Amino acid sequence: MNFNQRWKIIDLSQEIYEGAPVFGIHQKTFIMLNQTHEKNMKDTGSTTLGFSARNILMSEHGSTHSDAIWEFKPDGPTIDNMDFNLFYGDAICVDLRHIRYPEYIEIKDIQEALDKHGLEIKKGDVFLMYTGHFERTHPTLHSDDDKFDALNYGGLGSKHTGVSYESAKWLAEQGVVNIGVDSPAIDQTPDDLDFSGHLVCGEYGITNTENLCNLDKVVGKRFVYMGLPLRIRDGSGSPIRAIALVEE
Repeated sequence: MNFNQRWKIIDLSQEIYEGAPVFGIHQKTFIMLNQTHEKNMKDTGSTTLGFSARNILMSEHGSTHSDAIWEFKPDGPTIDNMDFNLFYGDAICVDLRHIRYPEYIEIKDIQEALDKHGLEIKKGDVFLMYTGHFERTHPTLHSDDDKFDALNYGGLGSKHTGVSYESAKWLAEQGVVNIGVDSPAIDQTPDDLDFSGHLVCGEYGITNTENLCNLDKVVGKRFVYMGLPLRIRDGSGSPIRAIALVEE
């Protein structure tokens, strides 16, 4: 059996495009034309083919990304110095769509979701939380409705559930190495100014992944996750191409 017969690849990454919503404190994404095929042919003198290229200005925390511990802990490692094992490996995804702002995701909510799916957390797992925030608020899915814009999804006024300090600590103590979510932050915002999820990640030396999508396709499953960061020198985080490998 070859790879494609054994595994189905599911893309868990949001698009990178100009104006893509990010958490309100971060740089918005801009894309600029570098050169056209025609201009390049003129510049090189080629009569056969030209090259086209664009420039991207974006945050290290733009679209789907993982955080370096250094982002929120000054003596923690930067993204280029973090263990690869934080960014790939066995993963599970649980359904927490019924938990809405201003509620927090608590230990009992996670345990109930695990029981519902018949899943258990194993040491080294990536733990993904399907909250439905992407489907409910992301502007690419609501382009015909003026009330859906970057503010609703990820701006400073965006409201969504997130882990409490106790539940984030509980996950870390179970051996989770990466807490992921389909919203702009694993924390409950805008009320949790302790940023509890990030605080725990710093305390336990683990990471978190934000702005995932398509979690409905892996919810209730155990699968292989991969979301490798770019090798950004001294990076506070990195955009990633997150995928799930689900056995056929």
